[in-house]
Amino acid sequence: MGLLAVGTPLEWPEVKKVAGHVREWGIEQLLAIWRRAKGKERDALLWGDEIEYLVVAFDDEKREVKLSLRQADILTALANDTDLLKQGGGVPDLQEGRKKSGKNAPTFHPEFGRFMLEATPGAPWGIGFKDLLDVEPDMKWRREIANNHMYAHEYPITMTTFPLLGDRKSIIPYYPPNGSKLRSQFVPDEIANPHIRFPTLAANIRARRGRKVELNVPAFHDEKTPWPFKDPTVDYDLHDWPEDDDVRNGAAKENHIYMDAMAFGMGSCCLQITFQAKNIEEGRKMYDQLSPLGPILLALTAATPIYKGFLADTDVRWNQISRAVDDRTPEELGEAPLKTDRWRIPKSRYASNSTYISQDPRLRREYLDPDLVVDEELKQRLLDGGMDDMLATHFAHLFIRDPIVVFAEDLEELDLSKTDHFENLQSTNWQHMRFKPPPAGNDTGWRVEVRPMEIQITDFENAAFAVFCVLITRAILSFDLNFYLPIPRTTENMETAHRRDAVLNDKFYFRKAVLPSKRPAKPNNTNGGGVASGPPSGASTPQLGPSRPASPFGPVEDEYELMSVDEIVNGKTGGGFPGLIPLVESYLDSMNVDVETRCELAQYLALIRGRANGTLWTAAKWMRGFVREHEGYGMDSRVGDGTVYDLVRAVERITVQEGRDGFGREMLGECRVRG
Repeated sequence: MGLLAVGTPLEWPEVKKVAGHVREWGIEQLLAIWRRAKGKERDALLWGDEIEYLVVAFDDEKREVKLSLRQADILTALANDTDLLKQGGGVPDLQEGRKKSGKNAPTFHPEFGRFMLEATPGAPWGIGFKDLLDVEPDMKWRREIANNHMYAHEYPITMTTFPLLGDRKSIIPYYPPNGSKLRSQFVPDEIANPHIRFPTLAANIRARRGRKVELNVPAFHDEKTPWPFKDPTVDYDLHDWPEDDDVRNGAAKENHIYMDAMAFGMGSCCLQITFQAKNIEEGRKMYDQLSPLGPILLALTAATPIYKGFLADTDVRWNQISRAVDDRTPEELGEAPLKTDRWRIPKSRYASNSTYISQDPRLRREYLDPDLVVDEELKQRLLDGGMDDMLATHFAHLFIRDPIVVFAEDLEELDLSKTDHFENLQSTNWQHMRFKPPPAGNDTGWRVEVRPMEIQITDFENAAFAVFCVLITRAILSFDLNFYLPIPRTTENMETAHRRDAVLNDKFYFRKAVLPSKRPAKPNNTNGGGVASGPPSGASTPQLGPSRPASPFGPVEDEYELMSVDEIVNGKTGGGFPGLIPLVESYLDSMNVDVETRCELAQYLALIRGRANGTLWTAAKWMRGFVREHEGYGMDSRVGDGTVYDLVRAVERITVQEGRDGFGREMLGECRVRG
């Protein structure tokens, strides 16, 4: 999360009046960035990771664990740590620590939940293999630093969601549910970061949609679960706010766990990786080629089986965050005829990608989203400003949204040296991959942010998935791999990834032929998968025309098939798709990596391989199993306070021991024996 702006926030009725103005100014700032940075070149690919923590407080005498709302105190302590500052670390939102030579200390940042922390490395990672091996120690260092600035009974855990969030009692200090911003019957306004951006974001999303956000997660049907399941925590007799009518009007669905506030989504933790490309062409290629991998990464990292004290019948967080920030009106949702709104919008502003942006000659029109909504006027302004059609379409799609948080002071004058209006829209389109132009005022290049992964329990696992993303990105660029898949299939895959044990039991659409054929004498020859051969990404700017029977391309449907995650990651037996890990290993072979480094990287790849083939469990499967075997669990889908206390203590143990004591081996196997 970037630095938090301050100012006088407008309430939704005022924001609605200036929304078009903000969009227009945002487009002008984007064009200024485009003119300034479209030719920007970097010498090497750089990257960084973001780790998010939940701060929990244990009461061992009562056998209770609660969320600690001490984010501000902890960040203040980190910001005032002179030793941390001397190493270039600290909290950028509270001070500016001068970066020193040598190893940079991590930096810490606020997040939406007052019980959350975000930590990033003190400087970007390079692509060198030494940097890859430094990631895990740095992640451990971050957790140690954070823990050292907490009370003795507190701990920074990396669980996606707190299992009792919304039970009306498991926060410390305690605040009763309610408040004018969230208007939730389960959580108080005080659960959110008090910076004016966050409560304003929540209130304006609620006001724009005309009702509270609505999250319904399928409940897990266990042996003694009452069925049909009706969430027993829902209070149908509240009359504090007009939105309390939501549940009386059917907001709480049968056989679902019901939640009603932004905190249930934005209070989730994840692992994010950001790559800086050497230039815009490479960045656009990475964005496109990584996009189809998003659902696979989501399934591999599944870690969210419990909501509000109940076992869920899903394993991941993504849709819950999507619904927690869904500001679409009934007209935009298609629930009412279009009268005052401009169009129906198929997806929440937190959703899977709907665009490709590369000028890759292998990109076919049939891969694009047929239901894409675009602001044609803003797109034309971008085209007139010199931007190409593919990228203009992408940004004109993002800009169909309204800004949510607008500060009055920002409307006084358009400053083309800043990016505030552009980022207002860009940063509140939370797609599973994000293409990020260079910010103003520094030498940062074009970046791609990988956003779908769930946070993992241990630093070893988080490092493994971070390193895996880096290596697959290098393989994509080195081997000119082609993962293009029609966008609607990726959208379907994201839904598939939510299913319980999807990593083992479900299949995902994936491209069959990803390796380029040998360069032909004639440019229109194709390989066996029907993919046109040609120069690397960015070497030409073809027009995307519709397929014709006489086209050298075969039918798009012949280019992909349903595969298991095991087949996608480890390869198909008997030939066919080679597998992501074999492709990574081929890349490592081509780089002549030394034996010691190769052995260290092999531990990470072994974890990914095991997750994919089922020999190692996801965190979601392990947590569900822990609950169902707990002596306090009644096989009725309810996860009680004592069970959660033991679960979070078990998570802490695994964080420290990483399976070396035999506990949690279902997730980690022998991967950490040598660590």
